Amino acid sequence: MGESPAIQTENLTKIYAGSGRLTHFAAFRKIPGGLIAPPRPPVHALEGLDLRVERGEIFGFLGPNGAGKTTMIRLLLDLIRPTRGKAAVLGLDAQRDAVALHRRVGFLPSELSLWRNQRADRILRYVASVRGDVPTLLAEANRLAERLALDTTRKVRTYSSGNRRKLGLVIAMMHKPELLILDEPSSGLDPLMQQTFYQLLREARAEGRTVFLSSHILSEVQTICDRVGILRDGILRAVESVEALTHVEFRRIRIRAREEIPAGCLENVAGVSEVRLQGRTAELQLHGDFDPLLRALSNFYIEDVRQHDPSLEEIFLAYYGDGSAVEQ
Repeated sequence: MGESPAIQTENLTKIYAGSGRLTHFAAFRKIPGGLIAPPRPPVHALEGLDLRVERGEIFGFLGPNGAGKTTMIRLLLDLIRPTRGKAAVLGLDAQRDAVALHRRVGFLPSELSLWRNQRADRILRYVASVRGDVPTLLAEANRLAERLALDTTRKVRTYSSGNRRKLGLVIAMMHKPELLILDEPSSGLDPLMQQTFYQLLREARAEGRTVFLSSHILSEVQTICDRVGILRDGILRAVESVEALTHVEFRRIRIRAREEIPAGCLENVAGVSEVRLQGRTAELQLHGDFDPLLRALSNFYIEDVRQHDPSLEEIFLAYYGDGSAVEQ
């Protein structure tokens, strides 16, 4: 029997129940005991998610804020319980075996709370004492801190947001976990440190460890990940390799003619969408063959045609066809 995947979920669903609640807004009718707000409908944070993440890969979990990424991570770590479905991490049940799993997983939350009045090196020593084998763990923590240019002799309250992020990364990685779960990990890191961070993840992958990286930064996912899952409104829309996602069926086309291209010229042309006209230049998205487009432009003298494959950002927006924006 082959090795179990790093992460496997089946029909994983989380619904936050709606509620009526007591409040004191003057707009509501006063009753004994307070005021009652209208009941809130249930929130489907995650719906029927089936996902398999293989060992030794860097998997990007991509979606805008509010798509359900953090809910998924909390379910994997047994910080919250699913409405239905199940999750297995490193071959163990995410709920039943949560304590054992926490020893084998490194976690960086999107919002990291640390002891603000403690020095970073004392926090690292405390974490090492909890995990055991203090000398080995501190040696690795110091190595990581040096790579990330983090001064561990300072108190956390003196750190910038980027340095607090670095400390969180050191804590998550210092015990060389089999699985790293990182929620928006590079937020606050400057471009140079982002490159160092990416190299650390590549080294972890080379050692056979797995990285599950939740992000809304498309360039980050495209740079570092082997495969990507696209999440929208709590539903997993696609899981593909980065290479496959960037070779989808549509292309971006830029055309320059000798004379001005009139408005409406490319309306209702098969396969053509998202047309932007500016004088003699047309930029558009093309699905399928070139022939309908070329026929529509047959009366024009075409000076230049350029094509490029869509970026991951353009692919993402195609999945979010209602125009939902990605926060950068």
